[in-house]
Amino acid sequence: MTDWSPIFISMKTASVSIFITFFLGLIVAWGLVKMKNDTGKIILDGIFTLPLVLPPTVVGFFLLWIFGVRGPIGSFFIDFFAYKIAFSWPATVIAAVVMSFPLMYRSARGAFEQIDSNLLDAGRTLGMSEWKIFWKVAFANALPGILSGGILAYARGLGEFGATAMLAGNIAGQTRTLPMAVYSEVAAGNMGEAFNYVIVIVFIAFIVIFIMDYATLRKEKQWRYD
Repeated sequence: MTDWSPIFISMKTASVSIFITFFLGLIVAWGLVKMKNDTGKIILDGIFTLPLVLPPTVVGFFLLWIFGVRGPIGSFFIDFFAYKIAFSWPATVIAAVVMSFPLMYRSARGAFEQIDSNLLDAGRTLGMSEWKIFWKVAFANALPGILSGGILAYARGLGEFGATAMLAGNIAGQTRTLPMAVYSEVAAGNMGEAFNYVIVIVFIAFIVIFIMDYATLRKEKQWRYD
């Protein structure tokens, strides 16, 4: 009988991680767009993009080094809260956030950089605060790119494997996400069970791509008619 707990664990992990990644990506992207120091911008962009180009296991190694029982953050939580982050469900969220963040950040940044600066200046001329300019002008005009980044980040978090395996492990009913379940069943020779999980992942991935394309086309049509 197929254990469907990996589906619920994956959906819960992806939902929590995209909430964090979405707003964190927006803030960081907007901050770098407004940054005047080009050298600092290049260095920070490289740091924020690293998880996208590094092997997931390497990212997972660094996460384990930071959040493990001997890591700076991991040991802090153990000493002060008696809570071990590594090999727990929150570890799956941390791994998903770190691995999906570059997609959200780069999509949002690209969308913000395409906004006509005259629109932002017009908002300042009208006496709008920077906060209102961000939400009323920048966010509204960059929405298609932001949504695409958010959807891709959600799918990336849902399909995360390498960093999750390093930091959260493969504990049935706790940290075993869909990709981990596929790996476990194949390793055990249960190809039928693995196929069931694969079908679920493919279906979710297709729905994500469909929503992204539909939202983009609809927005383009609105702009064309406007």
